[in-house]
Amino acid sequence: TRHSSSYTSPYTLNMRGHLLLLLIPAAHALVGVRPLPQFPLISLSVKIKQPSSTWRASAAADSVAEFDVDGRLSSWARLVSSIPKLKRKEASSRRLTFDDLDRKILSTAVPTMLNMMVVPLVNSVDTFWVGRIGDPKALAAMSAANQCFFTIYFLAAFLPTITSPLVAEAIGRKDWDGARERVCDSLFLSNVLGGLFCGILIAFPRAVLRMVLPDTLSDAAEGTMNVVDYAVPYLRWRSLGMVPALFSATGFAAYRGLLNTVTPLKVSLFTNMLNLILDPIFIFGGVGKTAISTAWKGLGACGAAAATSIAEMTSSVIYLRLLIRRKLIQWSKLFQPPSMTSLLPLIKGGAAMLLRQATLNVAFVSAARRAQIMDPSGVSAAAYGITMQIYSLGVVAHLGVQGTAAALVPSSRAVGGDDAAREVADRIFAWGSILGVVLALVQWFALPVVTQFFSPLPEVRQAVRGPAMISSFIHLVNGLVFAGEGVLLGLGSFKDLALITLLGVAAMISCLMSPLGNSLNGVLISLAAFNLVQGLAVTLHHVRFSPLRRRGFKLFSAQKQ
Repeated sequence: TRHSSSYTSPYTLNMRGHLLLLLIPAAHALVGVRPLPQFPLISLSVKIKQPSSTWRASAAADSVAEFDVDGRLSSWARLVSSIPKLKRKEASSRRLTFDDLDRKILSTAVPTMLNMMVVPLVNSVDTFWVGRIGDPKALAAMSAANQCFFTIYFLAAFLPTITSPLVAEAIGRKDWDGARERVCDSLFLSNVLGGLFCGILIAFPRAVLRMVLPDTLSDAAEGTMNVVDYAVPYLRWRSLGMVPALFSATGFAAYRGLLNTVTPLKVSLFTNMLNLILDPIFIFGGVGKTAISTAWKGLGACGAAAATSIAEMTSSVIYLRLLIRRKLIQWSKLFQPPSMTSLLPLIKGGAAMLLRQATLNVAFVSAARRAQIMDPSGVSAAAYGITMQIYSLGVVAHLGVQGTAAALVPSSRAVGGDDAAREVADRIFAWGSILGVVLALVQWFALPVVTQFFSPLPEVRQAVRGPAMISSFIHLVNGLVFAGEGVLLGLGSFKDLALITLLGVAAMISCLMSPLGNSLNGVLISLAAFNLVQGLAVTLHHVRFSPLRRRGFKLFSAQKQ
């Protein structure tokens, strides 16, 4: 517990113990009583080190301090000591390996990362094929339509996000009925909200696109297509995948709660391979002089959206079948509105997560809109879309760490309490930081090759270089951001996560409203400010305010028992 302002330091206690041993015999002598025998000092001594200069400085500034059992500041020392270390499995063995906790984290995180990385890789192929059209406005429209789709999608995607830790916690308690109830409730609400959002995107695509595309981009020379002309049919085709995408996300979250990340990886590989095959068919009617390309010329840029929607429909059907096989779905509950008691866990976290997503949408829609209005040719918008595509390849790896934390922290806490959850959380922070450094270096050195892949237009390639370099450095802090967010999700600290996100968004919007928002490099610097504030905030929360923080210190060894 936190100590009051009358807090007594361990060094003062030690000195008082010495003085007490000297005063007791003297007092007996003064009143004429036979002195007590002089006990050895060790019999009453407590092994407490004299406080270091770090402690004295901290105590002088604030008497409320947090210490480990040996009197040192524990919060940051914990994170440093949690860095993974290779050890010999046996003293006589030369083989180095990680400990059991590291292997558990990696066995959960690596398949999750691979699963999530498949999606942006396939999206990159979408960008590649649309780029072959040779019109930067097509790439700009694709970027704008996808931004609008995901802005709406994430208003409902908080359901799968909350489902994963709830399922993990229920499974940790061996409560299979509770896990089934959480999955069915999430699927029912996904169906309702997804259907509503899909209808809005199909009926009012131009109104939705105005969030990102200004009215000036509706103008074009006679006989040519403007950005909006490309974006409207693309968004309509993409909206058909709204409900299937939410179903797939819920299925993935349920399996992540089961700590099974290999099955979702197989589903993702199959469905995204289907997307890869369908892309050239739906965009160009096929590749080369095939029977399909001769009879049908394809849908153009919006063919990429049609192929993605079909792949998502396939994924949702597979997940539904798998969840039925695992007895995590009851057909009757999928079409039955859940009770208020059953909805409370989702509503409790859903309101905070919805607020968080709304603030994120404001920030990233503002950034996309800034990029769209920089020049009417669409070069800046295309460069921004490509930059975010490259950046997202690393982000999904971080999302794997986030998902691992969201699943392992609640399951470890349900089985071993706060100590077990704290150890898992600290180690995931360390792995997240290591991943951030690796991704930053990989993206930096791969940029000269990667930027040539997305567009044949030299002006677009040139515009991508600076923003893509800035985005590579953002990964350095993203390791802390996503690890911290995953821990907060696992602990159910949704309000704290929403407030931290609000701080980051405020920093990003402030930068966008400054002169930084007038250039593509400035937009990416604004994104860096967002992530920096987020990283500092989640780390500070973890070591000082989280339910897993270690507070106080123990004076006597007997108190440890």
